[in-house]
Amino acid sequence: MAELNTGDSGGGKGGKVRSKKQNSKVDLTAMVDLAFLLITFFMLTTSLSKPQSMDLGLPDKNPDPIENKIVKTDQRRTVTVILGANDKIKWFHGLLDAPEKDGAPATIGYGSDGIRKELLKRVKSIPEVVGDPKKGLIVIIKPTKKSTYKNLVDILDEMAICKVPTYAIVNDFSPAENKLADEINK
Repeated sequence: MAELNTGDSGGGKGGKVRSKKQNSKVDLTAMVDLAFLLITFFMLTTSLSKPQSMDLGLPDKNPDPIENKIVKTDQRRTVTVILGANDKIKWFHGLLDAPEKDGAPATIGYGSDGIRKELLKRVKSIPEVVGDPKKGLIVIIKPTKKSTYKNLVDILDEMAICKVPTYAIVNDFSPAENKLADEINK
């Protein structure tokens, strides 16, 4: 039981002889109970931050290798983004051997002056035909082993901001793309 003892104010020797007073005790049990009830009430009624999730469409797993066909796309519609260490990005437009105009491999960062600027320029130059995903920009995202989860979330945010109609996360690297990945992972 919680209690508060108040000491007597009787002091030293001398002076008048007074009758001895008993110590008064204050029972704090009710106050402790009230404190825990209030803490419990506020914990249960407070709304905690809601977890945020990102929609990500994944293809169905098909165990039949005959039905897993290679999909060919037009190189003029394709932008490849390689995610590297230290928030660096290497990107190119078209094929690596023969990039499109202003699409040679370049190192860039995230944000409005980085990859977003390039993606917006490409989305505007290759408009999507409504209802036909075969006509818009395609971004291929290739994270390296030295890139972080934050980098992947950041690039997916850039896809949403730029309203890129089609994008894919791929982990296959050609030998030439491996050289680009090694450049940004130094």
